[in-house]
Amino acid sequence: MNDIRHRTGSALEAGAELLPNSPLWQRVPSRDERGRPLSDFMMIIPGLARRPAAQLRETLARIEGVLRRYGDTVVFADVNLRLNVLWVTVRPVPGICLELPTVIKYYVPEALLVAERLRPRA
Repeated sequence: MNDIRHRTGSALEAGAELLPNSPLWQRVPSRDERGRPLSDFMMIIPGLARRPAAQLRETLARIEGVLRRYGDTVVFADVNLRLNVLWVTVRPVPGICLELPTVIKYYVPEALLVAERLRPRA
């Protein structure tokens, strides 16, 4: 993953052109730089936006730390604080859409995996 930046209103943006105020479906990459399909997953973190600022920063830092450990496997990540949703787009590494959410849940126990989309290989 190239860079993770915190943004007001949402957080964790990486590896994609930043289009503020645009819907997630317009910002999330579906293919890598070679045209191969990417996979994604979504986690809900109940009550995330209502946490005190220091606790919110700590939770986001834990998520960011996990995502950084996966280096170039993670292509894009976004936290929507209005919806308490974490969206992560990854390269299609076997098992990654279960492994990575499991590690995130270890560091953020209240995080729940609600969806994953595995795109077929091109």
